[in-house]
Amino acid sequence: MTSTVVEHIGLLVTNTAAGELRDAHVVFDGELVVTVGTGAAPPADERIDAAGRCAIPGFVDSHTHLVFAGDRAGEFAARMAGEPYAAGGISTSIDATRAASDDELLALARDRLAEANRAGITTVEIKSGYGATVEDEVRLLRVAGHLTPETTFLGAHVVPTEYAGRADDYVALVTGEMLTACAPHARWVDAFCEVGAFDADQCRAVLNAGTAAGLGTRLHANQLGPGPGVRLAVELGCASADHCTYLTDVDVDALASSDTVATFLPATDFSTRQPYPDARRVIDAGATVALATNCNPGSSYTTSMSFVIALAVRDLHMTAAEAITAATLGGARALRRDDVGWIGPGSRADLVLLDAPSYEHLVYRPGVPLIAATIVGGRRV
Repeated sequence: MTSTVVEHIGLLVTNTAAGELRDAHVVFDGELVVTVGTGAAPPADERIDAAGRCAIPGFVDSHTHLVFAGDRAGEFAARMAGEPYAAGGISTSIDATRAASDDELLALARDRLAEANRAGITTVEIKSGYGATVEDEVRLLRVAGHLTPETTFLGAHVVPTEYAGRADDYVALVTGEMLTACAPHARWVDAFCEVGAFDADQCRAVLNAGTAAGLGTRLHANQLGPGPGVRLAVELGCASADHCTYLTDVDVDALASSDTVATFLPATDFSTRQPYPDARRVIDAGATVALATNCNPGSSYTTSMSFVIALAVRDLHMTAAEAITAATLGGARALRRDDVGWIGPGSRADLVLLDAPSYEHLVYRPGVPLIAATIVGGRRV
């Protein structure tokens, strides 16, 4: 294998016991980091001069919906003019996605993933959910599988129009024929626990069926108002409860006493004009938190984790260091991954060089493209 050293790193964030290192270097051999140190770098086949820049682990985006066709710019404009966000808008994306070919969907998703890579995202989860038929959910997962091993079956995204008024019948399809067809192409199962989508009993049925099929579980929870989602996620041992916009004291206590990660999606709250969650309250209670983009056509059409971090610090009451950890190691924990989200011997060689001397600049200079280079599995992209 070819060894590579990234040298002259002004500030290196490791997310390990080593903490933050000055005048640092990272050596990787193939896809894995083999050495992290300070001072003069050892010999290597290839050298990358960081020129004093800050280096952080690659962002781990644990919640996206990258495979879709069409857009909902008109819906966004209506929201900005005062219309409320509702889960029903997902049906518009279902119609457009069903009409697109596999090749079209893959090309669109590849472009979005390339954009995410340029924004420093090195690990990404991708959900289905814009098919809502057996055939379409399978093909969305197949497309996602070309891009990441972190594929999530989200048949229970919204009740499609052909099942209007028959949500339980649709849940029976999701937990039966659809799950059987989709499980071989997915690592995870998810559901949207929300008024206008699925209730707690329906989500419990979906997640339990997914568990029986060998899938890990995660849940959209407490996005549009208080509800049972977070407590259900903890009860079922989900890897993550995502959104967590409306949290009661009971919800926070449940998260703090579990290993379910609270994944915040502040770009969604920005886009939908929902109130921002108080991450400070959750962190202080002792829960593990993550940040993700929720890239999707309706409520968060962004691949910028830098933007998410800036929102988290300004409006979720996180420190810059906490936000960086949540967008890297927190995302890895939300995906139950121990090979990404940190930099040290044995980690995957995922590294982001910032065109700045410190990560605080991601908040200090919001909207400025500060990703100088992204390295994924030892390869610069």
